Amino acid sequence: MRNTSTPIATEGLPFLVPAAMLSVVLTVLAGSWPLLYPVAGLLIVITLFIAYFFRNPERTCSEPDTAVVAPADGVVVYLGPATEEHLGREMTKISIFMSVFNVHINRVPVSARVLETFYTPGKFLDVRDDRATFENERSGLVLETVNGLQLVVVQVAGLIARRIVCYAGKGDSLVRGKRYGLIRFGSRLDVYLPSETVVKVVMGQKCVAGETVLGYLP
Repeated sequence: MRNTSTPIATEGLPFLVPAAMLSVVLTVLAGSWPLLYPVAGLLIVITLFIAYFFRNPERTCSEPDTAVVAPADGVVVYLGPATEEHLGREMTKISIFMSVFNVHINRVPVSARVLETFYTPGKFLDVRDDRATFENERSGLVLETVNGLQLVVVQVAGLIARRIVCYAGKGDSLVRGKRYGLIRFGSRLDVYLPSETVVKVVMGQKCVAGETVLGYLP
């Protein structure tokens, strides 16, 4: 998996490096043309925001193996029953909304093997819209734990986010809390858990990817 030890996610470098270089050039030129100072200042602010957006902090969780951790930083915007289209059964769905100010690295919710991956092109509705679940661009993993429990995690692109990145592939063995992808500039993560899962979060709760426990598997 990528980004295991970099303070800035590598996917942010194509945005960060040009912005930083242009900021330096304009700052130097502003010494001769003072009118460029406001533009240089704006670019410095943009550069700092890009670095902030693609930040890649370390996360740890000491909970037992049955604990399912949040795959994303953000706020719980949906919690309840839902029919998962790939497994074809009713499960407990937890949706986490990521604003542009959240860390956007996504983490594996539970140690498991990837049974299936899927990608669906689509629209870019606001991810807080109920239609986004079925109409937006999305990428997902169907996971199976060593105990045979199956769950699904889905990256949903949003109004601003137009680029989903997923490192995991079919057959991969993933470790809980490890980085497996990201979505650029906003979006949502949906987690479908077995209905018997003991849920430990509530609507509106802020989550920290790789640390906040969403619930405990049966």
